[in-house]
Amino acid sequence: MMINRRTFSAIAMVGAAASLVSTRGMAATPVPAKACNVVLVHGLFADGSCWSEVIARLQGAGLNATAVQSPLTTLPGAVASAQRVLDRQDGPTVLVGHSFSGMIVTEVGVHPNVSALVYVAARAPDAGEDYTALANTFPTPPASAGILFDGDEGRLSEAAFLRDFAGDLPEAKAKVLYAVQEPFQKSLLTGKTTHAAWRSKPSFYAVSTEDRTINPDLERFMAKRMGAKTIEVKSSHLSLISHPDEITGLILEAAGQHS
Repeated sequence: MMINRRTFSAIAMVGAAASLVSTRGMAATPVPAKACNVVLVHGLFADGSCWSEVIARLQGAGLNATAVQSPLTTLPGAVASAQRVLDRQDGPTVLVGHSFSGMIVTEVGVHPNVSALVYVAARAPDAGEDYTALANTFPTPPASAGILFDGDEGRLSEAAFLRDFAGDLPEAKAKVLYAVQEPFQKSLLTGKTTHAAWRSKPSFYAVSTEDRTINPDLERFMAKRMGAKTIEVKSSHLSLISHPDEITGLILEAAGQHS
């Protein structure tokens, strides 16, 4: 069958469109470089100590692990804090973010030291995207009603922390975590990313199926959009504490340690 010029052009356009769609999640297929470092970033209602269970396991696997103590003031300030830690890494580094810090990972993950990204029940916006508007297209998670403000400073109430943030942890342990939660500034929530590192870096995502802080279906949507290697953990928002073996395993995979 002969194909005229108009038909050929139409076929070419369809092929180009299909290629564009297939490469939207640039992280879907690349195999990550073998990494020797892991940088972990905490989200709201927490500090760097929330990674302690995972850090011990990473160190046991021979990796250099560093937790960022992120200032929860503005997105640029939080990004700068992570940038300084990444600057100090020697060699390929897996960048890991939990919850809100997915914003930080998405922005600073373009750093040349970063070999792969891991999102743990985390925000994963596109460049310039209004995350709040995206989240509002899904049912509001229960924890949102538990945020208390003292002027511009926000924190999670104890009841919401125990029930909706750390719901699968022993109460005594959850109360210790509640006692050390770091308040955040309202200005932090107004920031938008200018990069989407998941479009160019191998990406991995751990969905918390029992999450009451970020809607699990929103997590699934973001993971699918970025083309991430995805696992689902039957966990509260704090899978990094209640299921550290699964989260560590995903990080090790991102570090090229095993598949």
